[in-house]
Amino acid sequence: MKKLLNKIVVSKYGWVMLLVLVLAVNLLASFLQLRVDLTKEKRYTLSKATKDLLKNLEDDVQIDVFLKGQFPAGFKKLANSTNEFLQLMKDRNGAKLHYRFISPQEEIPDTPGRTYEDTLIGLGANAINLTVQVAEGQENKRVYPVALMRYKGKQTLVNLYSGGKRMITPVEMNSAEALMEYQFAKALDGLITTEKPHVAYSIGNGEPVDANTYGIQDALKNDYQLGVFDLNKHSKLSTDINDKGRIDVFMIVKPTLQFSEQEKLKIDQYLMRGGKLLCFIDNLIAEQDSLRSIKETVAFDRNLNLTDQLFRYGVRINTDLVMDLQCDYMPFVVGGDMQNPQFEFLKWNYYPLFESKGNHTINKNIGLVSGRFVNSIDTIATPGVNKTVLFSSSADSRIISTPALISLNENKNVPKDIKFNKRDIPVAMLLEGKFTSLYRNRASRSQLDSLAAAGSSFLPEGNGYGKIIVAADGDMVLNDVSPQEGPLPMGQNFYTVGSQFEYQFANRDFLLNCLEYLVNKPGIIETRNKDIVLRLLDGQKVKEQQTTWQLINIALPVLLLVVFGWFYQEIRKRKYAA
Repeated sequence: MKKLLNKIVVSKYGWVMLLVLVLAVNLLASFLQLRVDLTKEKRYTLSKATKDLLKNLEDDVQIDVFLKGQFPAGFKKLANSTNEFLQLMKDRNGAKLHYRFISPQEEIPDTPGRTYEDTLIGLGANAINLTVQVAEGQENKRVYPVALMRYKGKQTLVNLYSGGKRMITPVEMNSAEALMEYQFAKALDGLITTEKPHVAYSIGNGEPVDANTYGIQDALKNDYQLGVFDLNKHSKLSTDINDKGRIDVFMIVKPTLQFSEQEKLKIDQYLMRGGKLLCFIDNLIAEQDSLRSIKETVAFDRNLNLTDQLFRYGVRINTDLVMDLQCDYMPFVVGGDMQNPQFEFLKWNYYPLFESKGNHTINKNIGLVSGRFVNSIDTIATPGVNKTVLFSSSADSRIISTPALISLNENKNVPKDIKFNKRDIPVAMLLEGKFTSLYRNRASRSQLDSLAAAGSSFLPEGNGYGKIIVAADGDMVLNDVSPQEGPLPMGQNFYTVGSQFEYQFANRDFLLNCLEYLVNKPGIIETRNKDIVLRLLDGQKVKEQQTTWQLINIALPVLLLVVFGWFYQEIRKRKYAA
């Protein structure tokens, strides 16, 4: 090779031949693309599940990203990160995957007067109002941090940024980049999959079925078949994959009436046959409505008759209340008179906010989740069952036993921090493994006969790997209802709407993550585990070593070039002088 290069250089047309060689190498590199991911967290490497989805595409996938235009730095970085990731996907199957960046304000071709923004609004995309700097001055612009994916006549939105703020913080940007593969893989898998998972919402035991469940219906409408199921009217919960009435997830939300033994047997045998349970249960009667009218209420046991069943599976929801200094706000009367009361927003310790520890796929890269009158959870040693705490209290929390008097007057004074001396009180748990039936060695003849009449035999233990998620708060997945605006989004506090404390908590994300973990492909769910470490510079060191690094980055390259040139000339002199 060295002799060949020497001949090329010294020949008459050496530089022409060298130029042709460089062009040939570049042309070859354009066809044989090679990318080496040297990052510790493998941020430029697709997971096996995503590669398989792209490899097995039967038709073209078109992705429209609505992040084209002049944006603040945060949204520009989001657009660049999205472009880099989509190029990774295109490298895997460039023939079938196509993407482009579009401004939402552009008109749709062959549809005069209709813009892409109209389509996005119709699909339920939320806009973020921005003020951007342009040549003429400032301009108000609506940005939609979403992508629209189309496949085989179906389409779905891909959320690129879950926040609603005008300025994207480095932490939020980091989270958006970490979740990008999961968001696109989940959307693509949803378009490819022909049948949606079946989710049964339990009714018949006082579960809410009014406007407070709008958030659940809205969250599940695109990716799940949601239906109601009355345990009193059906003989069994089916898990048979060939049964059109099968149930992939049985969901129990804030029951208020006691469960009978026959109802519990149906739930038990459903779980023994591989069914999945998702429970949001309030063990106490403690409602905000009572505080509105009489300013105080007594929290006491609902007596749902579920304690022994959950205990057998590995958890116990206690009849107590978790109070936390990390909590949401409520308006309180702090002065004025009856005609003109003076309100002030104060923290309400019965509305705790739970921060994710990021210890599981379900709570990975998720924001604060709000709770209301939450109970604590204890775990019981259960052979063959693994337990994971999904959410727990902050380092400044406490537990109060019940029955307990809850009064609005409590927050007129600052709570004594010394009482809030507990930390990490579990409030949401994941149970996985082989469960044992509550009715093992105790099922009555009438219970066995009822199972036989439904075409089932009694199973004393699980015949597969079961999953249960239990959260000790029924309000966690319900929504408030405004007299003026109607149902509010899940995770939004009615009392803080329009105030400086208004915030959209991540309750909806938590619900969807629970369902996806219970029913979807584990490979796709695992893409949520990608971590992109936010490496920030040490401000103090930057200030102290500023001159040193300026010399290294600016002066050193020039010095090395001069030294190299001097050595090169010296070598040439000695070689040819001889």
